[in-house]
Amino acid sequence: MEHFATAQQVFVGGLIFARMGAVVMLIPGIGETFVPTQVRLAFAFLFALILIPIVGGGVPAIPLDIGGVGGAIIKEVLIGLMLGGILRLFMTSLAAAGEIVSIQTTLSFAQTANPTEAQPSASLSTFLSLIGVLLVMTTDLHHLFIAAIVKSYTVFPFTRPVPVADAGQLAVQTVSSSFALGLQLSAPVLVFSLVFSVATGLVARVMPQFQVFFVAAPLQVLLGLSVFALSLGAIGMVWVDRYRQLLIPFGG
Repeated sequence: MEHFATAQQVFVGGLIFARMGAVVMLIPGIGETFVPTQVRLAFAFLFALILIPIVGGGVPAIPLDIGGVGGAIIKEVLIGLMLGGILRLFMTSLAAAGEIVSIQTTLSFAQTANPTEAQPSASLSTFLSLIGVLLVMTTDLHHLFIAAIVKSYTVFPFTRPVPVADAGQLAVQTVSSSFALGLQLSAPVLVFSLVFSVATGLVARVMPQFQVFFVAAPLQVLLGLSVFALSLGAIGMVWVDRYRQLLIPFGG
């Protein structure tokens, strides 16, 4: 080891890689399950090598016991999981919007494999999740992710303990804001569904013998998907803007 790098340099690289590996495992886009593990490991390793000259000076000396070394590595992994988890949690806003639209258009029974969540979900939810990954890459949000990771070494330096209470509060706020955003993104279809349900109810009261269900069900699917398609551009723009606002406190 001493012929190529000192023990302190190896310790610095290991701490940076611990945080980077945890972030890359969860970060949207690069950390998706359909991205090969070798690619994610290679990206985390190369990024750690790039960050060593930038943030390596803030790494403390090697602890004298193995417990101190293990504790420092675990702390960096926890911070990386916290950062990546917050970025991943916000992606659930699109999944929530897709589930709400699926329920309102009676398509919630149509389940497909969602590669971003590694489990089956409604087809529209899967579609919006893939749209979110596409928007992350096409709008250069992944550049802001990288900037936020670099800034995290200023916000959470190596000598600072893990802010468990603040991380829990931030996670709760992110989940609540993600669900609220998902409800807002699905608002056009919700309004249409409400108006359509009231209209079909009035028709059923006026003409009790009319088979409202057989006429209303296809129209609800067709018109609901039409409203969803017309509002898809606004959904993407609003979601990207809110995601960018989320990254501002992290330095993005």
